[in-house]
Amino acid sequence: MSETLLPPRTLQARAAELDAADPLADRRDLFVLDDGVVYLDGNSLGALPRHVPARMAHVIGHEWGELRIRSWDESGWWTAPERVGDRVAPLLGAAPGQVVVGDSTSVNVFKALVGAVRLAGDDGRDEIVVDATTFPTDGYIAESAARMTGRRLVPVAPGDVAGAVGPRTAAVLVNHVDYRTGRLHDLPGITAAAHAAGAVAVWDLCHSAGALPVDLDAHGVDLAVGCTYKYLNGGPGSPAYLYVARRHQERFDSPLPGWNSHADPFAMTPGYAAADGARRGRVGTPDILSMLALEAALDVWDGVPVPQARAKSLALTDFFLECVRAYVPEGRLTLLTPAAHAERGSQVALSCDDAPAVMEQLIARGVVGDLRRPDVLRFGFTPLYVGFADTERAARVLAEVCSGR
Repeated sequence: MSETLLPPRTLQARAAELDAADPLADRRDLFVLDDGVVYLDGNSLGALPRHVPARMAHVIGHEWGELRIRSWDESGWWTAPERVGDRVAPLLGAAPGQVVVGDSTSVNVFKALVGAVRLAGDDGRDEIVVDATTFPTDGYIAESAARMTGRRLVPVAPGDVAGAVGPRTAAVLVNHVDYRTGRLHDLPGITAAAHAAGAVAVWDLCHSAGALPVDLDAHGVDLAVGCTYKYLNGGPGSPAYLYVARRHQERFDSPLPGWNSHADPFAMTPGYAAADGARRGRVGTPDILSMLALEAALDVWDGVPVPQARAKSLALTDFFLECVRAYVPEGRLTLLTPAAHAERGSQVALSCDDAPAVMEQLIARGVVGDLRRPDVLRFGFTPLYVGFADTERAARVLAEVCSGR
């Protein structure tokens, strides 16, 4: 990718210096990581925080095993969706009382998008604008939501949203970071454009929350969703979250009005009356085991300002690109991730014709990234546990594989 080849020792020495100066270096010890393996797939599944197994042993053995049904009250199980939501909120730039945790990202996309259309009203707003490059589930659900609400789906590239929204737009659904390329989209600008057109803005934060500042409150976002098993390290299938801005909560009309979101759930009345606040985003019985694993996992964020994590993320991806340019033969790979910091998430995507074979060999040599068929290699840089020596080694092994060594 470049004509400049630096001796490996030079970049290795720089990596050691950068690791020594890293204010987040001690966070690495909080995770279960294998010696000799560079884990660059935290943008798909975050690493396990060391203390979570002990917490889960207590939950299973004592709270479930001994207290049993009493734990809904005595162990705080019933209030966990709001309590854990308030733990996630600072990572989203949200004040307390606006985030509820539960269900999957897909289910929350459905709740948010249909809820957004209902907030927009029926005054000629017959279109839903959706990110044309979106993660597939968002597109599938947007298509279904459009059919259900009698709207027309309008796929638009995120950079073209400002020119596509208008008096017919009810809601806009956009991914903050493109899952394939790592491109960071303009959340403040797109949100402002949606609002100027009288539409409701919905954001999918799966590939940004925990890696960079989101600032939902500051930018006036209406609704947002996201998963917790990537940069938040909640574990496989850990529950997602739904953000409902406080100004919309009284009017938020969820299309899934389950008993958990009832104003008086245990009254068991046939008529539905929505609860106050973020609780309106609940549906059925919470998935307590994974919910409490996530709650424990969030401890690794204690004392970590999100801007500090973002600074390290950018430094890691900058350094990786520098090492790739130095080590990988010119023309072997094509960079898909934008070079500009303002347009980059926390992953680097590279394309090559033999990407499946390259990733297979990388994993066999202890560098774990992932593949998006047919030709995209993805490398996720989780700032809490990826170091600069990891980054240099990953690029060096990538160069060896690409060179057939």
